[in-house]
Amino acid sequence: MTGETIVRPTMRWYGRGTQRRAVGALMDTLRTHGAGLVVTGEPGLGRTSLLRWAARSFTAGPVLHLRPGPEIRPRGGPSALDLLGHWRAAAGDGPLLVCVDDADQWDAAARAALGAAAERLPAAGRIGLLVSVAGHRAVDPALAHLPVVRLDPLAPPEAEALLDEATDGCADPAVRAELLAEAEGNPALLLALLRRLTPAELRGHRPLPRPLADAGTLAGVAGRALAETDPAARDLLLTVAAAVRAADGQDTDAALVREAVRRLRPGRATPWPDRLPAPLAQVEGRLRFHSPLVRRAVLATADPDHRRAAHRALAETLDATAADRHRRAAPGGLPGALDGTAGHHLPVLLHRSWSLPAPGLTPTDPSIAVDGPPTGPTTGTASGGPSTDPTGPAAPATLADRLAARAADPASDASHRLRATAFVRAAELTGEGPGRAERYTAAAEQELLAGRPDRARPLLAAARACAAPPAVRGRTELASGLTELRDGPVGDAHQTLLLAASLLAGPAPAQAATAALAAADAAWAAGDLEACLATLGTDRRGDAVSEHRVGMRALLQGRLDQAVVPLGHVVERAGTDDRPETLLRSAAAALLLGEVDAARRAGARALAAARHHGSAALVPQVLEYLAYAELRAGRHAQARAHAEEGLRTAVRAGQRNTAALHQAILALAASIEEAPDVVARHVTAALATARRHGLAQAATLAEWALARADLGRGRPLDAADRLGLLVLPGPRRGHFAVWRLAVPCFVEAAVPAGRYEDARTVLADFADWAAFGADPQAAAQLARCRALLAPAEHADDLYRHALALHDETGGGEFEGARTALLYGKWLRRRRRPKEARDRLGGALAGFERCGAGVWAEQARAELRAIGAAPTGRDTGAGALTRLTPQQQRIARYVAEGATNREVALTLAVSTRTVDYHLRKVFATLGVRSRVELARMVEQALRTTAQP
Repeated sequence: MTGETIVRPTMRWYGRGTQRRAVGALMDTLRTHGAGLVVTGEPGLGRTSLLRWAARSFTAGPVLHLRPGPEIRPRGGPSALDLLGHWRAAAGDGPLLVCVDDADQWDAAARAALGAAAERLPAAGRIGLLVSVAGHRAVDPALAHLPVVRLDPLAPPEAEALLDEATDGCADPAVRAELLAEAEGNPALLLALLRRLTPAELRGHRPLPRPLADAGTLAGVAGRALAETDPAARDLLLTVAAAVRAADGQDTDAALVREAVRRLRPGRATPWPDRLPAPLAQVEGRLRFHSPLVRRAVLATADPDHRRAAHRALAETLDATAADRHRRAAPGGLPGALDGTAGHHLPVLLHRSWSLPAPGLTPTDPSIAVDGPPTGPTTGTASGGPSTDPTGPAAPATLADRLAARAADPASDASHRLRATAFVRAAELTGEGPGRAERYTAAAEQELLAGRPDRARPLLAAARACAAPPAVRGRTELASGLTELRDGPVGDAHQTLLLAASLLAGPAPAQAATAALAAADAAWAAGDLEACLATLGTDRRGDAVSEHRVGMRALLQGRLDQAVVPLGHVVERAGTDDRPETLLRSAAAALLLGEVDAARRAGARALAAARHHGSAALVPQVLEYLAYAELRAGRHAQARAHAEEGLRTAVRAGQRNTAALHQAILALAASIEEAPDVVARHVTAALATARRHGLAQAATLAEWALARADLGRGRPLDAADRLGLLVLPGPRRGHFAVWRLAVPCFVEAAVPAGRYEDARTVLADFADWAAFGADPQAAAQLARCRALLAPAEHADDLYRHALALHDETGGGEFEGARTALLYGKWLRRRRRPKEARDRLGGALAGFERCGAGVWAEQARAELRAIGAAPTGRDTGAGALTRLTPQQQRIARYVAEGATNREVALTLAVSTRTVDYHLRKVFATLGVRSRVELARMVEQALRTTAQP
């Protein structure tokens, strides 16, 4: 179009590192023998680009681009031997890479020949076969024996980076959010949407075209995936796409579709196609599209009248099914929709709304942007009364009210995602004004609960565009602030949430309190103590939110006696309230009080409740509290398990700030292991978001992890330099709630570095923290630090006192082992080898039990220094705990008999990476062969299995 945005043609790849490593491993394999690999993914994800990258990257020999043609169609049909002969001739004496794009477009005989040739590759020489097949259909059985690497949609950060590079970062924030939501991580669709926009539209100076992802754009990206000519098959595809549009998930009931197709094609001899169309899959009576993009394209490119007819057929089928169920359950009851329930279920109402005869525009529905409300005003019937006919003039307003009421009904079992769809449709059928703003806001709230902030942002922008009273505007700002709190600059979130609290103070005081507490959370994440205290204010209403605010404020002011009662009440609510939000608040309050076990119990229940209610947005946050509680308790392995899952869910839910906290926790957990590269990777990821979004808490945890890794590897000077910036007074001091936790590490590093005065300075603050009573390990750590700084005549008693305190508090095995190690070192320097041997042996055992490999090595070195042989090599379950998670996975695969190449393909890494980690495994475990490794793994598994 004239004035369209010029998209930069040369751009980096985003989010394809795993796939390129898998292709790289295939090319590395060709040094010794042949192998094959299948690349699949829905249209627009870059299958062809990946093959082109492979062809450019392969320099060891020629590259053959194979297409159906005479070379694979000899007389009598295609032959695998003919293919292999052709490839060998092209390879000569060296390796060859064969690239086959869109193999699913070949005829059945050619695919069979290709698959048979691929089976013979290991014995055919150094020939690599890289095959691309479309992801909108199942992989052909002829190629099913080959390993598969799948191209998935880009994660939100990757899609954002692609968009920013393509536009030089000039997109208006609201336009940017809508483009990302519409593209759903598909890079080709994202770039196609960009090309539709003029520079003025991209910068937000003019309204966006509606629909944004129109039929032509979706069809252009889907390409041949829409090439279905059989009318019955097209109707089936349309009906499935329409049914999924009003479903809770990505599939729908096959019986529902079959009956709706029969209604859609009355009197047809064959309403159901002879074969299931390639874009569809059927599993256990459920139908779904292989590709969400193709589903959207099918719906968008359908004839509008036919699409509305499909929705009408689905509504009638659902109504008839519900009426039949009602008659069976209650003979003599009212039939069909007249029973007061059947016609009011969300899917029925949605299908009815989409079957309205007047075309219009739908600004926010990503699945299809047609079939909106009538453009004229809605009126009553000719007699002046409201119409009850769902196709009458008053139908849009009537349906809008019914949709909104049903979506807001707490008794409904609909998911957050389906409720959001209903609220959006209700807003589209509502005239300009507060009602539309309220319904768009309600839809955004449901999208946030579903863990889809990318969907919520355009809805909030639509709500802001409508006039609304303070109560509705406050809800809009509250939802916007919560979105920014989890995935944006927390300073902006703080201000937005304060605005929400002021707007809601009069009409909705309970929601205002929630907004104020969330604003305090934003100030906490930013490390702004003054703003946090000012936001918490004074609130004596007595509900859970208010008690949390009062207790949190008292705690931050150092008044533990006034914090215990209100925060204790919040913790106790975990025993009587099963709502995930309440349980999450209880876990947070328990952590503030230092009641780690109570935090773990409340967190575990909150996790179960969030999953049960489908609250995807809460799951990453609950896992954050669980991981942090385990970390505070010294259970690093459990903290790592929760943080790994939390990171995955946070990325899926688009919560980069929560993901950064999980990265920092993973870095701290890894800092006790022999994995400095893992620590550095997590720290880099955490700091990238923390610096961009002002996350002082995540940044402090990440820097602490780097310093603790230095300390564990025997580099106290480096550790003291890092930690000094975090704990010493000054403008660069770390987060107010975290830096004190790092003081014991700083003292331990500062003493050998000769920084005694600095250590004494921060130890005075730490003594106040230990007396505060919010950290069970602090008293023992304080005694240890005092021992490090004490003269010889006092140090002995202080070390013993510290160890006694560790025993009294229980848990904290890692901290207890650290105290024993430092005491053993002190005893060795005082030439008391027998006592040192006992302490160092206990430290070694403690470190090995909690997987602190780098610290265990320190204990072994100290034992060797006094001539005591370290504890014999562990061949039981504890042996594998000395490995990093990646090393453990590689060790288990190798123990099962896998080759390095097979392990590389399984883990999507290069063979060089496997070689490197396997050498580290051999060195760490003290084994010299794969046979010895297999025996050790087998022994570890047997030990674990014993009761």
